Amino acid sequence: MPVENGKPDVLVLRALKLGDLLVAVPALHALRRAYPGHRLRYAAQGWLAEALGLVGGFELLPTHGLDVPLAVEPGSVDVAVNLHGSGPESQARIDAVRARRTIAHGTDHRSGPRWRPDLHERERWVRLLEWHGIEADPLDFRLDVPPVASPVPAATVLHVGAAYGSRLWPADRFAAVASRLAEAGHSVIFTGSAGERERALEVCIRSGLPATAVLAGNLSLGEFAATIAAARLVVSADTGAAHLASAYSTPSVVLFGPAPPEIWGPPPGPHVVLTRADLRRGDTFAADPDPALLAVSVQDVLAAVRDLGVL
Repeated sequence: MPVENGKPDVLVLRALKLGDLLVAVPALHALRRAYPGHRLRYAAQGWLAEALGLVGGFELLPTHGLDVPLAVEPGSVDVAVNLHGSGPESQARIDAVRARRTIAHGTDHRSGPRWRPDLHERERWVRLLEWHGIEADPLDFRLDVPPVASPVPAATVLHVGAAYGSRLWPADRFAAVASRLAEAGHSVIFTGSAGERERALEVCIRSGLPATAVLAGNLSLGEFAATIAAARLVVSADTGAAHLASAYSTPSVVLFGPAPPEIWGPPPGPHVVLTRADLRRGDTFAADPDPALLAVSVQDVLAAVRDLGVL
């Protein structure tokens, strides 16, 4: 089996987004401990490189979802790990690597634990590794300290964007929360991707705060992580921002819509989850906000901030 720089390869497939990386951190830490003499690679989209660097020990193998083969020579990988899912698409990518050992969920034709849809994501991947003989701890979710300083230390971060409309809490409610927190002495900023900058500006204008409070589209991923790590408070939908707050134990209020917090929610810590599970429609890809999210009021968020002791 070929080796790189004298080290055999461990290749982990999880070609998903920031939040998906962050809930897999306990499993990644366990793999790092289990294979100290290996080269560790994580197959995901290239823009995640800075965040992966905060996990420690892994190199990024740029991979655009499951629509392209993994860029490795078949037979060159010692251990291939499927942290992407349990379906035929992800497993076909893993099988094509022809690794000496494969760590994956089981099927009628493959050894491994059966997929359980009721498990929290951190628990899911820890359970997978433990079935394959690797010790892991679902509470080992902390990230390394970012190598860059926060451009706005002790700011209150309102992360107003989300990947899908189903997770977008109304702009006027974010603005009302921002206005109230600013009145209480919080240094409020608005974050998001470049594509979410227009929404962040809308929220900022509605709140009466200066446009300089909008950092959406202006931060690298490393700067964004540093901003969350040094924040006074984070208010966000269940996005990467919320998972970063968990990773750094930053007080957070997390607004859940289509996704159940039992699967994606924060670990124990200074975090409050707000949702209405009885109203959940559960359509992640819907264009309009999930009823479970719309049932969360401005007063609910402010009460949660008070419960965290930061208002």
